[in-house]
Amino acid sequence: MTSHKDVFARIESLLDDETDWVSAMSTVVCELHNSFEHFHWTGFYRTVEPNLLKIGPYQGGHGCLVIPFDKGICGAAATSGETQNVPDVHARPEHIACSSSTLSEVVVPVKDSEGNVVAVLDLDSDLPAAFSSEDIEFTEQVCEYLGKKYF
Repeated sequence: MTSHKDVFARIESLLDDETDWVSAMSTVVCELHNSFEHFHWTGFYRTVEPNLLKIGPYQGGHGCLVIPFDKGICGAAATSGETQNVPDVHARPEHIACSSSTLSEVVVPVKDSEGNVVAVLDLDSDLPAAFSSEDIEFTEQVCEYLGKKYF
């Protein structure tokens, strides 16, 4: 089984000399998506203008292209600046079903040095309650690292 610690160490190593934010997002998504079998859709949505997210690098089926801050779980994470853990997407009426197979989701904000949400990391799984507290703590650590390194 892949450990969160090992994956984080690989991400740090891969991004050691990387200065480009898009390259960093792409690398992180690839590493996460291919390290954990229950990560069925893994991607970033970027804040491109006030209150608007647009798709960034991702792996999995097609994602929604644009998400306003007042829509969906990604919008809730962007608006609140807090991680959204949704063990059952059907229990959250605001969930946007980009894929009908998604059963659980975690969305973690990436913040700049002033606390502004510059992106969110969206993790979807076709399994119910797929994300452990360790998964959530780990992805929060990754997003905090990205925010500090690139913003």
